[in-house]
Amino acid sequence: MSVAEQIRSIAAEARQASFAMAKLSSAAKDQLLLDMALALINDAPHIIEENKKDLEAGQERGLSAAMLDRLMLNEARVKGMADAIREVAQLPDPVGEVTGMWKRPNDLMVGKMRIPLGVIGIIYESRPNVTSDAAALCLKSGNAVVLRGGSEAIHSNLAIATILKAQLAKHGIPAAALSLIPFVEREGVTEMLKQEEFIDVIIPRGGESLIRFVVENSKIPVIKHYKGVCHIFVDATADFEMAREIIVNAKTQRPGVCNALETLLIHKDIAETFVPFIYEALSSLKVELRGDKTFRQFAPKAAKATEEDWYAEYLELILAAAVVDGLDAAIDHINRYSSLHTESIITGDYANSQRFIREVNSGVVMVNASTRFSDGNQLGLGAEIGISTTKLHSFGPMGLTDLTTTKFIVYGSGQVRP
Repeated sequence: MSVAEQIRSIAAEARQASFAMAKLSSAAKDQLLLDMALALINDAPHIIEENKKDLEAGQERGLSAAMLDRLMLNEARVKGMADAIREVAQLPDPVGEVTGMWKRPNDLMVGKMRIPLGVIGIIYESRPNVTSDAAALCLKSGNAVVLRGGSEAIHSNLAIATILKAQLAKHGIPAAALSLIPFVEREGVTEMLKQEEFIDVIIPRGGESLIRFVVENSKIPVIKHYKGVCHIFVDATADFEMAREIIVNAKTQRPGVCNALETLLIHKDIAETFVPFIYEALSSLKVELRGDKTFRQFAPKAAKATEEDWYAEYLELILAAAVVDGLDAAIDHINRYSSLHTESIITGDYANSQRFIREVNSGVVMVNASTRFSDGNQLGLGAEIGISTTKLHSFGPMGLTDLTTTKFIVYGSGQVRP
């Protein structure tokens, strides 16, 4: 069989398996996940041995130390993968939940019930733990899943997927409910993106170039976010110490992630005092600041910001900064340059906080909090499959509920339409 034929076969079998997954009880899914977690622990030596092959290949390919660290698995990380699956098992099952019921004048009872999406395709890079995380979330929500990991983690991903699939068989569930594309060639991705007959949605996780490739080539709906250009606006009534702690945390706690701060906006009424204050705090932590004209008036050592800086996701210790006339100007700036990921206002003015929440057009909008909280686990979802800046079908961090949709249910007593 050609690669195209094999991909089509994998997708078709996943579609059939999705019908079995949709019928499983919550108890059956939870026990499946618990057994999967135990299997990972028991087979950790095999996973680590296969992971060494990926690490050796990565070193030969010249992967950076950071990339190799993301790729590496040891006993502690395998245990972390197992713990993450157990956490998903403990989450409430959204499938079957009736989200509303109302009575019509003709006594029909109409409602909406949560159901699985069907088959979810996930395309991702680097981290092997995504294999187990994504599998757990998709299976718990009653879906089948087709995974396509990066070539740099192929041995690790295959080992993890094989161990998890064995548990499906032990539970009498079609093994195709969890499939991993075994091909490292780009053709495996392009063929997967053509399977609109069998795959209901694609979720890419990785760098902007991967996500744009998926969007440009997919015949299947894509839930994605290209990048995280996250903003904080420091209002005139902000507490300076609170603002400093939030900004430092948002920028420096982990700068290479999508919910890290990338642009800082400061109200003009406090610029003369706050700009030197925050410049000193950030510079002492090796943050390079790139400011507009007014910001540099009060922080002369800052670099000059260009138009490109307002669109930039640096993912390192660089921060763009501007002084704005007020709340309206801050909202306008954010809605112009934002990637619709996460924005925060630091303010002591309740009315301004409410305007900010209503008028800023992003997936997560915060008041007096670090953008680093824009994470499914931190927001109480238990776990997340990713973050969406696409308003259809989901917006913001995606948990179990976001891997379902709803159907209408209608109860009658013999009504016919006149």
